[in-house]
Amino acid sequence: MPDYPESSTIYFYAQTDPYAEFSNFAPYGVAMDDIWWPTVEHYFQAQKFHDVDYREQIRRCSKPKDAKALGMTRKLALREDWEQVKDQIMLDAVRVKFQTHPAPRDLLLSTGTAEIVENAPMDAYWGCGLDGSGLNKLGYILMAVRNKLRIE
Repeated sequence: MPDYPESSTIYFYAQTDPYAEFSNFAPYGVAMDDIWWPTVEHYFQAQKFHDVDYREQIRRCSKPKDAKALGMTRKLALREDWEQVKDQIMLDAVRVKFQTHPAPRDLLLSTGTAEIVENAPMDAYWGCGLDGSGLNKLGYILMAVRNKLRIE
């Protein structure tokens, strides 16, 4: 695993890109709320809803893109507090992913102090957006998890 100078930036997004392990679509499951979820994406999308049966339908999707599609529906109402809790839900799931799986954890730790950016052109909240000015919330979560793992 390469070393990065302080000023380096690591971009990730597609499953064929370097650092695809950082993606919520990466095939690293998480045990959350005493249930095994195939990916962070499955868990995150399911948490948008209070309907237990719908959450289970999302959990059982064979691919994370299918879980995301179900999570993007507005046929069911989102939980009322979604905007207030979504960042913490993401942080908790990402933390569990990297605590559970040694390979992505080692890769994350190998990035040193490099900035991590989700290069998601259509997502200016979790990623950097089309023009790079997005909030990059997932990148900041990954850097926070990296710092916590280093302390542990």
